[in-house]
Amino acid sequence: MLKLILLLVLTEAFFPFKDDIAILTKFKPSQSEGEECNGPEIISTAGSEIPSSSEGLNSTETTLLIPEHQVQSERKYNLFLKRRLRIDKRHQSKDSIFFRDGVRRIDFVLSYVDDLNKEWEKKLERRKEFESNLQKAGLELETEDKKESEDGKIFFVKIHAPWEVLITYAEVLNIKVPIRENDITPRVENPLDCVLFPLRLPEKVMHPEPDYFTAPFSKDKQELYLINDESTFFSPSMRNRIVNYILTRCPYGTEEGKKKFGIKRLLNNGTYTAAYPLHDCQYWKKASDPNCDSERYTLYMEWARFLRFYKEQPLDLIRKYYGEKIGIYFAWLGFYTEMLFLAAVVGLICFLYGLFTMDENMSSKEICDPAIGGEIIMCPLCDRDCEYWRLNTTCESSQYSHLFDNVATLFFAIFMGIWVTLFLEFWKRRQARLKYEWDLVDFEEEQQQLQLRPEYEAKCTRKKRNPITQEMEPYLPLTSQAVRFCISGATVLFWVSLIIASMIAVIVYRLAVYAAFASLMENTQTLQPISGLLTPQLATSVTASCLNFVIIMILNFFYERIAIWITDMEIPRTHMEYENRLTMKMFLFQFVNYYSSCFYVAFFKGKFVGYPGGYTYMFNRWRNEECDPAGCLIELTTQLTIVMAGKQIWGNIQEAIVPWICNWWGRRKARNNPENLYSRWEQDHDLQTFGALGLFYEYLEMVIQFGFITLFVASFPLAPLLALMNNILEIRVDSWKLTTQYRRPVAAKAHSIGVWQEILNGMAILSVVTNAFIVAFTSDMIPRLVYYYAYSEDEDSPMSGYINNSLSVFQISDFPERNKPKENPENFFICRYRDYRYPPDHERKYLHTMQFWHILAAKLAFIIIMEHVVFIVKFFVAWMIPDVPADVKAKIKREKYLTQKILHEYELEKLKERLCQGDKQATEKEFIATEGRMELSRAM
Repeated sequence: MLKLILLLVLTEAFFPFKDDIAILTKFKPSQSEGEECNGPEIISTAGSEIPSSSEGLNSTETTLLIPEHQVQSERKYNLFLKRRLRIDKRHQSKDSIFFRDGVRRIDFVLSYVDDLNKEWEKKLERRKEFESNLQKAGLELETEDKKESEDGKIFFVKIHAPWEVLITYAEVLNIKVPIRENDITPRVENPLDCVLFPLRLPEKVMHPEPDYFTAPFSKDKQELYLINDESTFFSPSMRNRIVNYILTRCPYGTEEGKKKFGIKRLLNNGTYTAAYPLHDCQYWKKASDPNCDSERYTLYMEWARFLRFYKEQPLDLIRKYYGEKIGIYFAWLGFYTEMLFLAAVVGLICFLYGLFTMDENMSSKEICDPAIGGEIIMCPLCDRDCEYWRLNTTCESSQYSHLFDNVATLFFAIFMGIWVTLFLEFWKRRQARLKYEWDLVDFEEEQQQLQLRPEYEAKCTRKKRNPITQEMEPYLPLTSQAVRFCISGATVLFWVSLIIASMIAVIVYRLAVYAAFASLMENTQTLQPISGLLTPQLATSVTASCLNFVIIMILNFFYERIAIWITDMEIPRTHMEYENRLTMKMFLFQFVNYYSSCFYVAFFKGKFVGYPGGYTYMFNRWRNEECDPAGCLIELTTQLTIVMAGKQIWGNIQEAIVPWICNWWGRRKARNNPENLYSRWEQDHDLQTFGALGLFYEYLEMVIQFGFITLFVASFPLAPLLALMNNILEIRVDSWKLTTQYRRPVAAKAHSIGVWQEILNGMAILSVVTNAFIVAFTSDMIPRLVYYYAYSEDEDSPMSGYINNSLSVFQISDFPERNKPKENPENFFICRYRDYRYPPDHERKYLHTMQFWHILAAKLAFIIIMEHVVFIVKFFVAWMIPDVPADVKAKIKREKYLTQKILHEYELEKLKERLCQGDKQATEKEFIATEGRMELSRAM
């Protein structure tokens, strides 16, 4: 105590900071009189209500973990004197990430506008209570007056978490920290490293920290950990995660008889306008403070610039700066892009095969031949208004159809079924390696994820005893759950029905304008030069695809809000449960929205047309569409290209251009201010908010793209190439916007991509089925093969005569008045249509021929064989490739062994001390038991 008084006297003599000294006199050290304080003495927590790491926090009652008298220690006074010495020597830049003393780091920032409206007093009371409780929890606050802000309106509350708070919550959140440098021999160098050297980044960027063995933090065993500097021991991402954990559970008062808590509610009701951690510097230059790592600048220079698109990603630095959850997303996106390269190469080869064999395609030759296609008169494309037309008018479209409908289509469909399995299995291995390297091996969705959501605690007023923890917890009655799920299910069903209704509306549009396009193109002379390329089918398909894309974008706007509203109404218990439910709803909406039109073209268009004189009609009014004589595959390709490319272009505009414009507009005045007037917290305040669902939308975008390149890839081999080009851009767009246009997200842990893994697995299985059906029913592959092997009559040219064989004959005089064209200037007697039916002079006229049933049997047999072959190969490959690499398994076992050994040795030392002090019999038993555990660990 004498030492403390002497320190205070010296401080008063040399530093005339009266307010700060007044604060210091309130500090109460935990040592007793006469006890010396040598080094960083740990505060005793005896008698306090601090939960162990296994208990977690189940309610707001346990939020304020550190009583005020425990937060203060003599070490803090020593640090304070050093700070005052440093701040007296230099002037702090407003671009700093530290308090005014230049030492305490800003871990979080709250902002608010002191507007004098009717709720001004209520908001003021909430802020006072909330900030008071934050200080009781051990956090330190510093407020910047609105006069200091750029616009003179915004207050900024800067938050710092001192050492005592960090170590307490590090134990609660089970945060792993270094205990010893990793002594395991690194992996053998890849022989391709020399070739891949241009793609590599500097070692300091790729691995910003040494590799350590780690263990969960424990306040009672601090000497075990490699604590060289308390101010840098916990990374900034760990610090902001801890502070955010406190903010989300800190109470701010009682309203309407209910206890209110959490920064999220305060943001929703306007008490605060923003809450965010700070970037460590400006992205275009390093920080002037040498104590700042300037990791944001490094990320921008080495990762976020578009000219670095060919470089690998610095995943360890991303994880260190943004946290594991964002790091695992970019790891998955990068791995997905790498695997797309192989699919894109094979798809390009298949496309080139179709291009080089285009002139050898006998079907298009016969269609284009004036003596064959020019002499075949086709039945009208619509009722009454359309005329008879010649087959060779579809010459160009039949040639382009061969680009995607050829033998390579079958090979590519089988290849993609195997590729998707390789992608998922190798990602599991990559994920396992990251789990080890990022200390996530024992991560069971983390206590933070499994704990109750603050919203759940606030809305569930009833409580019951948890059978495991034997503690009283809020719960939602079963009847309330049932009612909420019924409302949720009915709402989901309604909106899915709305999607289907919009798809039917687009189909009606296709049927209604098809006749108009057919009539227009036949009777308009100005369209004659392009009539061969722009057929009525293609014109209808292109316009309908564009209309469908617009409808998709409009519906998406509503689906996002509806899905969030439904999920909030269900009141999920945990954060993980909330994310999983929202993910499934959003994916269901997006799946139906994006893929319904493709499913229609692939599996329904042209399949239920009927025949001349017996056409089928939708709602007994609109005649169903026919496929082009060359097949419907080219129309599916058109639909897929427009929707997929349009979505990617629109997505990049939304992700990059919109935030940039918003930030530019918000900073149009402040950008001219010098650094000493435009503070770091103001710069970040003017950025966009990434949001809790920011990463969710990134995953959703990529999973929808994954569906396009797997579910319908048999119709468009270039889809993986388009996806590859988009993803190379997507990585840089996402990194650029995250680094330059958004506030720093709160760090969060994740050991996998979560429920998205199950969604990808389901789509991989579904893709085998859809591609088998596309090859069988949408492509002309099976009818050609049946004709080649069973019905061809020319041994020298087996495919000659295929077109004539695939077109049936109809006698014009059999047309009913509803279908009969108004004019027949050339007095045709017969017309042809695409089907396998008996001619009018046959006793079974207009009924299906035996060839039709042969083709149908061949299609069904092909689907069964292809599915079984691909599934057998998929499961065999999955069985052959272990989910966790052998070297990673060895490292995990080695680390567990060493960690247990270190902890047991530590316990032995403590027991030896107790043995010397007394209670000899009890400690001897513990000593024997501890040695036994060490022997057991060695044996294991």
